[in-house]
Amino acid sequence: MMLTDKYPILEYDNNREAKVNPIALADKPFETDKLVLTFFPEVMDKLKEEGKILFERTIPGENPIQMFRFADSDVLITLGFVGCPACAGNLDMFHAMGIKKVMFCGGGGVLDSDIGVGQVLVVEGAIRDEGFSYHYIEPSKYIYTDQNVTEKIVRYLEEQSVPHLRGIVWTTDAIFRETEERIARRKEEGAKIVEMEQAGCIAVAQFRGFDYGALIYGGDDVTREEWDNREWRNCEGIRYNLVLLCESLVQVI
Repeated sequence: MMLTDKYPILEYDNNREAKVNPIALADKPFETDKLVLTFFPEVMDKLKEEGKILFERTIPGENPIQMFRFADSDVLITLGFVGCPACAGNLDMFHAMGIKKVMFCGGGGVLDSDIGVGQVLVVEGAIRDEGFSYHYIEPSKYIYTDQNVTEKIVRYLEEQSVPHLRGIVWTTDAIFRETEERIARRKEEGAKIVEMEQAGCIAVAQFRGFDYGALIYGGDDVTREEWDNREWRNCEGIRYNLVLLCESLVQVI
């Protein structure tokens, strides 16, 4: 059944069958159901050099996807593509290939200057300021992660004495349209970090029914009068440890 609206983005069709379904583009099934999705290419390179991840296969297509496997577990890892359509769209295909547990690790711009560079946020939900998620879940301002999964993540972090925050993010399609007023409004609405994938990934996980969790670390600061990148891409140790942490987490969610 399709709910219609004046604006196409607010229409929602709950028909689970589309003209092109993810299985149509999927490669052969994986031999595991666990995946870490990261945005840290230099960490992937280091893990390869150290022999901690091994090449699994390339998923063919116009944008081939290289998949790797951790040497000490049955967890797969791959680099995410920027933005909901690419990142969450691939996630839908991965699920069609057998993935049922996913941990995402990335970075984002902080909406509160008190959030330090490298401080880890356990994602509890997202403000849906993008278009992709509206094709999976009916319109709403917020979308939330599965509470049971989130609590497992938090419990593990507490057991391992990993400092962390909890909260929601602001997912936007337009990195160059994060205006002063929009930033202030999203902060008032509860968002702690701005990024480009969470609303879509959470929506796919809800729609398809698999476990999904995400850790986002504080990066650049978009709240100051002048944008401050805070050299957030140079946090090699933090990024490396975050990937290994997610390898452990995806096995307990």
